[in-house]
Amino acid sequence: QVRLVESGGGSVQAGGSLRLSCAASRYTYSRYCMGWFRQAPGKEREGVVGIDRDGSVSYAESVKGRFTISQDNAKKTLYLQMNSLKPEDSAMYYCAVKGYCDVLTREPGEYNYWGQGTQVTVSS
Repeated sequence: QVRLVESGGGSVQAGGSLRLSCAASRYTYSRYCMGWFRQAPGKEREGVVGIDRDGSVSYAESVKGRFTISQDNAKKTLYLQMNSLKPEDSAMYYCAVKGYCDVLTREPGEYNYWGQGTQVTVSS
């Protein structure tokens, strides 16, 4: 069973930055996708950014130029650097893994394994 543990969430003022981390364990997929997702109260979960094993990336338009995903394959850790945060970025942030990933996607329903989430709150 794949295990994902997020950390790094918190409360910041608008314009601030946070760096989320996601430590993954117990998976051995050779071709996978990983992603960051978020869900605000009363809203559907949305894909923020996805990355595949080769480093190809797909960002949601709302975060382009502000968020940067990276991965340390040796450590099996995924990161999300979030800059210029806005109140509308406030949400629970989750990382997820899609095993046997041939096509990079940010569609939450395509991902198989999820972390427990970390809360991000941005005040104006």
